[in-house]
Amino acid sequence: MSKNYVAALILSLMLPFFSIAQDSNLGNWLIYFGNKQLNQKWNLHHEVQYRNYNAIGDLEQLLLRTGLGYTFNESKNNVLLGYGYILSENYVDNSDNKTSVTEHRIYQQFISKQNIGSVSLSHRYRFEQRFVESDFKMRFRYFLSAKVPLCKPENGNSKFYLSAYNEIFLNTKTSIFDRNRLYGGLGYNLSKNVRIEAGYMNQFFETTSRDQLNIMTFVNF
Repeated sequence: MSKNYVAALILSLMLPFFSIAQDSNLGNWLIYFGNKQLNQKWNLHHEVQYRNYNAIGDLEQLLLRTGLGYTFNESKNNVLLGYGYILSENYVDNSDNKTSVTEHRIYQQFISKQNIGSVSLSHRYRFEQRFVESDFKMRFRYFLSAKVPLCKPENGNSKFYLSAYNEIFLNTKTSIFDRNRLYGGLGYNLSKNVRIEAGYMNQFFETTSRDQLNIMTFVNF
């Protein structure tokens, strides 16, 4: 599979954003991903996501997540056990009133990485045990992402890159399909350990969808 063919597939993933939105409102997610290498095998993951119904200031969800991971197979695979705290501010019955919902989440995940030429692919399988107020739920997620450099690499690292992913969420009980997220964006490598990315994401459910502008920062320590 050639680099051009993979790039064409990623672009085709991005095109449906403009056709699948139904009753969608544009929001904004500000996201920080951090990764601390404890040694060659072990890593500490941490992230903060500040999700808004609008550009900023109308909180939809605050997500704090951390986890301890172990890398093997020449750094191609990683398994991780983690915990997440989620505070959701949900509107009630299409009114201006909100209700707060707190969730504690335990999750296990497996990541597999591969390269096709200069294109980077990543598969993530995540299983979640969710304690939502007094309710208990479980959910499976599959995440497929691709990253394509857009210019000639400098010192083995291209400054600009194209990013795309699709992630599906499946519940273990009734109403198996939970949601699907489709994303495309443009990234910039500030250094070997820091990069920023901005993109557009459509999150759709059975009958409705939501659009978000995502601004992300990735830091490796």
